[in-house]
Amino acid sequence: MNRTERLLRSCRGEPVDRPPVWLMRQAGRYLPEYRRVREGVSFLDLCRDVERAVEVSLQPLRLLGTEAVILFSDIFVPVLGMGVELDFRPGPVVARPIRTREQVAALAVRDPRESAPYVFEILRVLRRELAEEQVPLLGFAGAPFSLAAYLVQGGGSRHFSAVKRMMHRDPETLRALLDRLTELAVAHLNAQIEAGAQAVQLFDTWAGLLSRADYREWVLPVHRELVAKVDREAAPLILYVNDGAHVVDEMLEAGPDVISLDWRVDLADAARRAGRRASVQGNLDPCLLYAPAEAIGAAVREAVRAAAPARGHILNLGHGCLPDTPVEGVRAFIRAAQQLA
Repeated sequence: MNRTERLLRSCRGEPVDRPPVWLMRQAGRYLPEYRRVREGVSFLDLCRDVERAVEVSLQPLRLLGTEAVILFSDIFVPVLGMGVELDFRPGPVVARPIRTREQVAALAVRDPRESAPYVFEILRVLRRELAEEQVPLLGFAGAPFSLAAYLVQGGGSRHFSAVKRMMHRDPETLRALLDRLTELAVAHLNAQIEAGAQAVQLFDTWAGLLSRADYREWVLPVHRELVAKVDREAAPLILYVNDGAHVVDEMLEAGPDVISLDWRVDLADAARRAGRRASVQGNLDPCLLYAPAEAIGAAVREAVRAAAPARGHILNLGHGCLPDTPVEGVRAFIRAAQQLA
């Protein structure tokens, strides 16, 4: 079974020889080779540089043997095309936070092929590079609530109180913003699929901050709309919600092909709930990669055992690789997955 078959069949709950393995944020600062490519280049310029972005996208495959390649980009790349001014210092900082209905009305949802053509050229080049080895290519987008949290707050935050304040004081403006961002995410994901992405992941990093009731009101309808409008016949959709142990049922209710779980979730319980409704992805704690290889291998085997009640399983972390992740820890994780065969 080649790597593309293994991933796509796992997404759709079809029989495989073993779970496929890749890592969120698998291209990044923990790799010396990435740091060399990044020297003297801003983060956004790296995202726009087709040659460099292709190189760093491929590094985890070439150097570590991961079994899927994910587009190197950022969740804010499509937002730039809306007329939002932002910079990375190192996280996103929005020049003028979105606080009014007039600001929302001014956000333009343009054809992403025109506003960010480099993203789709990167995907086309990667798909050609990976074709002979039959390695699957993933695209991704930021989920509307998480993008809104940054845009309203103006940058990163522990609590994102500004977006929660808008929920309660000006819900019409927040709904209008979520509508715009949903339109953007659908267009961006479908354009990625058209350009060669064989599966796509929706990252909702901050939706887990909400109570279950608020999640059902503000996030679940958005996820349902995305699931309905993304071309899932062409590419399965993976839904990731960070800190989402309390909303696993809502993740399933949205109807994605795969739910991606962080390490706070009881994987066995989530897999039982998923059953034949969805596959599961995850969910090792990224800090486990600091452990000896034997401990990493044991955790991989336990994750596979726990995920067995679900229709399919993709081995991954419960969040992205941290900047000081030891390269040998990543190799041990991938090697342990491949030894399951």
